[in-house]
Amino acid sequence: MPAFEVFRAHVACTLVVTQPDRPAGRGKRLVATPVKRAAEAAGVATIEPERLRDALPRLREEAPDLYAVASYGRIVPQAVLDVPRLVALNVHPSLLPLYRGATPLQSQLRDGVIESGVSVIAMDAGMDTGDVVMVERSAIGSVETYGELHDRFADLGAALLGRACDAAARGSLVRLGQRELGDEAEAARTATRPLRKEDLIIDPSTASETPARGLVDLVRSLSPAPGARVPLDLRGGPVKILAARILAEGPPVDVAPGTTLIANGTIVVRAVDGWVGAERVVLAGSKPMDAGELRNGYPVSRPERYARELDAWGVERRLVTR
Repeated sequence: MPAFEVFRAHVACTLVVTQPDRPAGRGKRLVATPVKRAAEAAGVATIEPERLRDALPRLREEAPDLYAVASYGRIVPQAVLDVPRLVALNVHPSLLPLYRGATPLQSQLRDGVIESGVSVIAMDAGMDTGDVVMVERSAIGSVETYGELHDRFADLGAALLGRACDAAARGSLVRLGQRELGDEAEAARTATRPLRKEDLIIDPSTASETPARGLVDLVRSLSPAPGARVPLDLRGGPVKILAARILAEGPPVDVAPGTTLIANGTIVVRAVDGWVGAERVVLAGSKPMDAGELRNGYPVSRPERYARELDAWGVERRLVTR
């Protein structure tokens, strides 16, 4: 928990407010949030209200100088934001006002963004709409995954939060309204929402207009979790793709964009402008494996409809049709 550790290093942290313990895993055992576990290990008191308004009496009792909010996952009511003497700070992994909302990292990777960063804002009651007080820019790698970017930006955001806390204590925070930093129409276009099941699926209904680069970006935006899915019925469930690359050429068959085949021991997906090959996959109930390992574990036979073409290219089975 980089933000929590940095916050503790810069201020006297007296209380952590986090989500209640939730059931997790096959046994549905109650599991505490990572920040609660970190706070308990550090000897910092925690509360886990179902509604933030229920925490108001305790927050007022603490009489804090400032809050720091990171990945809380809920709108913070104005009554709660009014409690700290100085400011309520929030760390957001985008260059605000772009990519406000619940899934900024996944959305930026999906859109092929190559330069982003982390913003620290003075919170208001809107969704990531508060004044920006600090920004750190950073390039996004062309093969960087969601998991990798999440961890890197968590460290970047924590360091920026520490600087913001110091500036707030000195009374030297400089606030810039988001309207001064970007176009509201572009902000609205890039606003994000929680992921839905259909956002994870690659098939002709979801990828009929997607270029190869877009499919690769979609895969890395969902890796390692929850994972992009192609509807191949192997081991009784869909196949997740964790890494993919654009192929120089694909099988000479006429299939709809979004169609998935197994070819030369790996999974290939038709894009509007070419083919994408899976490099890392997960089968239902299995650990991640190289896509080529499918050849050894899953003998398949080709469809007669494409017998000549697929024999020539080495495709072993066409598993998904329109």
